[in-house]
Amino acid sequence: MSDKTVKLTNMSPDITKFQNDIRPKYAIANQTAKKGQILFVGSSLMEIFPIEKFQQEQDLGLDKIIYNRGVRATTTADLLEHMDTLIFDLAPSKVFINIGSNDIGFNVPENVFLANYDTILQQIKEKLPDTVVYVMAYYPINTVDDFGEKESEHNQLYEHRSNGLNAAASAKVEKLVEKNGYEFINVNAGLTDNSGNLRKELTFDGAHMLPNGYEIVLENMRRYLE
Repeated sequence: MSDKTVKLTNMSPDITKFQNDIRPKYAIANQTAKKGQILFVGSSLMEIFPIEKFQQEQDLGLDKIIYNRGVRATTTADLLEHMDTLIFDLAPSKVFINIGSNDIGFNVPENVFLANYDTILQQIKEKLPDTVVYVMAYYPINTVDDFGEKESEHNQLYEHRSNGLNAAASAKVEKLVEKNGYEFINVNAGLTDNSGNLRKELTFDGAHMLPNGYEIVLENMRRYLE
C-alpha cells in the first residue's frame, strides 16, 4: 500500500499486512501461471469475486484460465506501484479491471485518481499492445439497509461513498477508457432494487457482494469472457 493511501485511510495494520503478504504470493504463483490467459485485477471488489472457484465448479465454456489478482483496500496508486506482479508478469490476452472505488471512498482528489487511471491504461497499451482490456463500471452500493455495523462505522465507510458518486466517477473513467481505445462495460444489470440500491440479499455490508451477487455479474460478463 502506498504511503499516501495509508495517510488517507488510517488503514488498519492487519489490512496492510494482508496486502504485503498477498502480493508476494501472487508473484510466486505468476512464475508457474500460463501466459496469455484472462486476468481479473482491482481492489477488494475484484479480490472477493470468486471467479476462479466459479471456473472450477462450472462449465464456463472457456479455453482459457481465469486468474484473479485483486487486492483489498487498494487504490489506483497502489495498482500503479505493482503493475508487474498484478498484470504484466501474466501477459494476459484479456484484462478486466475494477479499480478506483477506494479512491472515491478515501476522497482521493479526482484529478489524481483519473490521472492514475489514465497512466494504468497507457502502461498496458505500451507493454501489452495486443491485450484486450475491459474496464468495469463501479458496482452499486447500499447505504440504506442495516448490516449490523455501528453507526460510527457506517458513517466512516460511507462518508465519501454513494451511488451518485460511483455513477459520476464511472462516467469520467469511461471517457478515459475510450480515449485509450479500450472498452468500458457495465455488468450491473440485476444488482439493484427499485430504488437503485444494491439488493440487500446480495451483500454482506452494503459495499461488497456475496457470491450470489457475483453470479449475476458473471452472467452479465459471459459475452466478454468468450
